[in-house]
Amino acid sequence: MMLEATDTRHAPWFIVRSDDKRRARLNCIAHLLKSIPYKAIRSTPVKLPKRSSKGKYDDHAPLHTRRFVVEAY
Repeated sequence: MMLEATDTRHAPWFIVRSDDKRRARLNCIAHLLKSIPYKAIRSTPVKLPKRSSKGKYDDHAPLHTRRFVVEAY
């Protein structure tokens, strides 16, 4: 069997139970994140300037002449 021949301490194989695909993906992501060494880093909070309203975009202006499907539900 391939796993028996290639599963080594240097390059181990991990099997993800995948009957439930959503849980399998989450378990795989969690496993990968746990395998990466992590050290918390102190950082200073970022201060952003006030948002400029110059050239402000109006997302409803170009829609008043458009046709929409009737919302039945």
